[in-house]
Amino acid sequence: MRIAQVAPLSESVPPRLYGGTERVVAYLSDELVGMGHDVTLFASGDSQTRAQLSSEWPTALRLGGNCQDAVAPHLLMLEHVMQCAEQFDVIHFHVAEIHFPLARRLSVPHVTTLHGRLDIPELVPFYGEFSDVPVVSISAAQRTPLPHAGWAATVYHGLPADLLSFHPAPGRYLAFVGRISPEKRVDRAIAIALACRQPLRIAAKVDPADEAYFERDIRSLLDHPLIEYVGEIGEQDKDEFLGNASALLFPIDWPEPFGLVMIEALACGVPVVALRRGSVPEVIEHGATGFVVDTVDEAIDATRRVAQLDRRQCRAAFERRFTARRMAEEYVGLYRRLITRASGQTGIAGSG
Repeated sequence: MRIAQVAPLSESVPPRLYGGTERVVAYLSDELVGMGHDVTLFASGDSQTRAQLSSEWPTALRLGGNCQDAVAPHLLMLEHVMQCAEQFDVIHFHVAEIHFPLARRLSVPHVTTLHGRLDIPELVPFYGEFSDVPVVSISAAQRTPLPHAGWAATVYHGLPADLLSFHPAPGRYLAFVGRISPEKRVDRAIAIALACRQPLRIAAKVDPADEAYFERDIRSLLDHPLIEYVGEIGEQDKDEFLGNASALLFPIDWPEPFGLVMIEALACGVPVVALRRGSVPEVIEHGATGFVVDTVDEAIDATRRVAQLDRRQCRAAFERRFTARRMAEEYVGLYRRLITRASGQTGIAGSG
């Protein structure tokens, strides 16, 4: 099958540091190549991939310099995708909804995975207009604000089975990984760790939009001797950072579409203590691979009991549910249904 993968230009594929969408696109593209498919990846020129790389922009926008208009590079890339669209059996977009007016006019089968939050009022009339554009959710919870979108499937993210190693021994500290932002609630993670009198290591980036929040609400919390802020880490550091933790704290306060770090922790054998928001109950099996709680007090109690959980069950759940091969196989099944529908045969009803 000739497959195009169209990635955001914000980060390279895979990203050098933080970047969930680009990391998933990297794993999916490489896995599809390993399955024997002919894959072209549209991404920034500093990307690394087993697929054929097509780039209209030399470097990722976030770390590659002062980009004043991120829309222009994306539109340039999309124009190139449209010019060579007939070369592919299916085109898989990962760039939110910027391409929808163009995609609607494509004669080639296409699908878009929505990686972000959808509880935004402006999206309701937009997806009402473009309900004919097939889209994929990364959790059932993600669909809630837009039930009338053109849902074609739900496909959970996956990681290469050998990306992160299993760490059977109990960890020495609690871990927080991600962004320092109001919705990720690192302040809650700090409160949980201090209540449990356990060390907390924080590996997180601060986006420019969140710098004022960091300075106002978070910086002073990092001065406690039990709290260590290590900054933003890359893929090469996650095995040791997560694997040596006793638990991942995920005390979010927003409708998380998926939460890639949760399955990264499971791959290392590390249980997750998470607030019941968004996709969390779909990813974490309460009492087996972590604890899904409703309050900070419940999170404190769960963190004190996390050593009771079997780290082997966490790894087993990852291997059963969240590998890149499983993710790629589900997407290939969807691609085939889309191609069949485009040829005028049986549609994709019931695939979601």
